Amino acid sequence: MIESLFSCPSSDIAVRVFGVKHRHIEIISRGLDITITPRGLELILCGEEENVNRALDLFGQLRDTIERGHAVYEADVQHAINSLSQNGKTSLGQVLSESVLKSFDGKTIATRTENQLTYVNALRNFDLVFGVGPAGTGKTSLAMAMALSHFAERHVRRIILTRPAVEAGEKLGFLPGDLEQKVNPYLRPLYDALFEMFDRQRAKSLLTDGTIEVAPMGFMRGRTLKDAFIILDEAQNTTPAQMKMFLTRIGEGSMCVINGDISQIDLPVSQQSGLVQAINYLKDVEGIAICRFTRDDVIRHPLVQRIIDAYDAHEN
Repeated sequence: MIESLFSCPSSDIAVRVFGVKHRHIEIISRGLDITITPRGLELILCGEEENVNRALDLFGQLRDTIERGHAVYEADVQHAINSLSQNGKTSLGQVLSESVLKSFDGKTIATRTENQLTYVNALRNFDLVFGVGPAGTGKTSLAMAMALSHFAERHVRRIILTRPAVEAGEKLGFLPGDLEQKVNPYLRPLYDALFEMFDRQRAKSLLTDGTIEVAPMGFMRGRTLKDAFIILDEAQNTTPAQMKMFLTRIGEGSMCVINGDISQIDLPVSQQSGLVQAINYLKDVEGIAICRFTRDDVIRHPLVQRIIDAYDAHEN
């Protein structure tokens, strides 16, 4: 057992390092099985030497990240603890410092986990990237941020957002309106991601003139998509024929991101997923990156995680 001291340079930094109601301290104390006692701008850490040293390193990364102007949330601290448990180390400071885009309202879109950092680096270095993993892992939002960044820097002339309009329990025919109105609900998550990061009026103008296009995947047939940043979302619901059609639409000067969750396939049981087939066929092809996310990459409100754990405990 050892005892060590950690200090912050100011009360403003200390408040953000310690967390609201000292929640960061609680997470680290529980995760590393040590005792942490706040005292003004300092923390007294007591426990096994290895765990205390890990906590000191983690608090140091928190402090340095916050001093550089980056926000830190409870979920970030929990991700860091999970990484320490699995790998014996964490790169929290590097992960949280990797900014992708500053949105129109000044919010910084940045990576939050190691797998998100790997994904963003792949988006910067490959023309075709697959993002595979659960919902809520940041696949779509980070791809959208990268698309807007590429567009702002004039690396591409337009942005194309698409997803298959596959029914998940409800039938399209029962929805009111014409075809465009029927498929609009399926495309709404893409609009939401766009409007969250981009000025709404500017986005609507670009949507009107076709610079940004949001369309069902079926509308891609017969086209060649040049000088575009293309995002295919919910790709687990494509058939093999649809996926092959889509992949062969990619034109010169374009880059493509294909995202999906293979645990949430809404196709008929007898129908193979085009995403599953594609990542199997293309896993060794040069110039293609396949990034995988896990449950640990899901960015949730900490309360939601505790609710899920409670349900899991009772259901199991």
